[in-house]
Amino acid sequence: MSAEPPRYRRLADELVRLIHAGALRPGDRLPSVRQTQASRGCSAATVFQAYHRLESLGLVRAAERSGYFVAPVAAPSAVRLQEPQPVAVSELVFQLLGTGGHAVHAALGSAFPSPTLFPFDKLRSALSAGSRQLDPAELTQQLPGGHEGLRRQIALRYLRLGMSITPDEIVLTDGALEGLNLSLQLLTRPGDAVLVEAPCFYAALQALERLGLRAVEVPADPAEGADLGAMAELIERHSPKACWLMTSFQNPLGSLMPPDKKRALVELLGAQGIPLIEDDVYAELQHQGTPPLPAKAFSTRGEVLHAGSFAKTLAPGYRVGWVAAGRFAPALRRAKLSQSLSGSWPAQAAIAHYLEGVDYERHLRALRRALAAQQRALRSAVLAHFPPGTRVTPPQGGYFLWVELPPGHDSLALQSAALLEGISLAPGPLFSASGGFRNCLRLNSGQPWTPALAAAVARLGELIRSQTI
Repeated sequence: MSAEPPRYRRLADELVRLIHAGALRPGDRLPSVRQTQASRGCSAATVFQAYHRLESLGLVRAAERSGYFVAPVAAPSAVRLQEPQPVAVSELVFQLLGTGGHAVHAALGSAFPSPTLFPFDKLRSALSAGSRQLDPAELTQQLPGGHEGLRRQIALRYLRLGMSITPDEIVLTDGALEGLNLSLQLLTRPGDAVLVEAPCFYAALQALERLGLRAVEVPADPAEGADLGAMAELIERHSPKACWLMTSFQNPLGSLMPPDKKRALVELLGAQGIPLIEDDVYAELQHQGTPPLPAKAFSTRGEVLHAGSFAKTLAPGYRVGWVAAGRFAPALRRAKLSQSLSGSWPAQAAIAHYLEGVDYERHLRALRRALAAQQRALRSAVLAHFPPGTRVTPPQGGYFLWVELPPGHDSLALQSAALLEGISLAPGPLFSASGGFRNCLRLNSGQPWTPALAAAVARLGELIRSQTI
């Protein structure tokens, strides 16, 4: 029997029913946090979590110093179920992620956190120490899977989550992206259909495009990720060969799939014999508490290929990632060997040496605090300066905000106008095989919050308000 939903979910679900039934209508003010706390006998944190969930679903909006109100009815932005389609996003990605020669002073469109958040001085020391400890014989003996000491350290991190992953199951790769691409290549042939979220990380779409695969877009909820009901229907229709998902702090939504839903995801795919490629590079960037369990924690047949990376948590630029590939590990090891032989041995040795010490947990705690504070600041600024009716996700981790502008706004046109003023953003169509989410954009909250960045967000709000719709 599944566990009872947490109290904030029960409160949120009750309010959802009242809104859908018309008992609460657009413009109605919800009871204050204090009133709800008193009437329900619960904590203020429970009420805030419930209201934030409703906000992430687009059902309520917060008004500064006024409380929460039922949002106006708006057309949903989620993609309708549609046929598998060839993917052609690479040219758009190359065009929109370039700066066109413009100097960017507010990198809100970047996919990376600020380098000031990472311990590069200590990594340089670890690189030196790790290189001194290298046994030349290891350079050839351990090539297929990667540095044995680092694979052991990664296995220990899984153990901290209560997961039993052996070092032999782990294949080190040149960043998580190589591992994800190799996994997809291993599981599919040109023309196959692959399940992806809508919206989803544009690099997943680029991988499908390169391999000649067709995307089956699964609508995703901004709070809890992929819609499993829609996924089941799409599996029945299109017989996909693989599924590529981010289950924790998804890029671009920031969604976090609850544990019971991750279990259901694994069971749904496993029943149909569909392997899951789980892109989990943001998992350790939770803002509070412990890192969420990945979907792989609920796998019993080795059908989940779980990809991670140190690029977002410790060492951007070192290009060290991995895949815990389950029963596919031997084949993935051979694919890695035939494609690029091995990753950077000194970089792998440096990270292994760093992880053997005590600094990593201390660094992660500081990084999480910084990212949480920066995200709160950016979200508050967006709500203050963007037009009424704007919806902004409240993620529990990572460093992205997904912003849905009122219908009629065009994020592609906004990106061009903003870039002229040195402000970058990531328009919604980057994250869709079908070119959807035109009125949406992703903003990066991984940069330290400064007066200059606050001014850039305010200016972005002015540009949005000036759009003719």
